[in-house]
Amino acid sequence: MRAVLSLGSNLGNSSEILSSAAEALNEVSEVIALSSFYQTRPVGGPPQPDFLNAVIVIETSLEPEELLLVAQAIEGAHGRERNENTIKWGPRFLDIDLIKCDELIINSTDLTIPHPRAHEREFVLQPWMEIDPTASLPGIGPISALLESRQFSE
Repeated sequence: MRAVLSLGSNLGNSSEILSSAAEALNEVSEVIALSSFYQTRPVGGPPQPDFLNAVIVIETSLEPEELLLVAQAIEGAHGRERNENTIKWGPRFLDIDLIKCDELIINSTDLTIPHPRAHEREFVLQPWMEIDPTASLPGIGPISALLESRQFSE
């Protein structure tokens, strides 16, 4: 299965963290492409530092639910905490979102594929466009058209 994941960090050495996360993903799958790192302003949440974002495309034998667990374990290994005290859309050492898994559409309590807000996020679409200009989101359309037609808030 070919999967697209978004990586983000705004705490610690974000460049090293994103590189380490990509290496960790490569241990359980084959990295097809990794975008440049993009500095972006946070969307939602409290005042916080800018993020460093990237998109990675992998080929994996994992099922989407397994890939989600692997991504969460990688986040945890980089200091990400998930509990009732976590601030929604707050600062974090590492955030990994599953954006797309082949052409699958999944809507379960634990996982929604494609990511429900990916089409609204320039920090996902721009790095993804860099590494795969012909990419599209199932049920939504080509990311090139999304980038051309949308006005993104800063």
